[in-house]
Amino acid sequence: MSLYLLSYYIHVSCICLSGSFFFIRGIWMLLESELLDLKWVKILPHVIDTLLLVSAISLTIQIQQFPFVENWLTVKVIALIMYILFGIVALRRGRTKVQRVVFFILAMLTFGFMVTVALGHNPLGIFA
Repeated sequence: MSLYLLSYYIHVSCICLSGSFFFIRGIWMLLESELLDLKWVKILPHVIDTLLLVSAISLTIQIQQFPFVENWLTVKVIALIMYILFGIVALRRGRTKVQRVVFFILAMLTFGFMVTVALGHNPLGIFA
């Protein structure tokens, strides 16, 4: 298997894991579950997201397409920052449940948008 395919499969797998686990943690937040307080639940997203970032960097180097050069990658990076900020408010910083729910929905929509940008290599994503 080539380094490209290995990086690609790791990247796609981590996207699926990261998005799925964020969704599960959002449901736990809505249910006010104590599962959110478990140590492994707090550590695992960082492990997954580190692998996701390393594989993303590997892919950008291999395909020679870089953020702030390629518009679709620039949009992905900006959307990623928004996703992280929305997620922080949704799972940790939201003062009310309504606020956490709104930011959880915004984070999930942003995640979905990032996927459409990546699949189409188009900065407009689903709006193209």
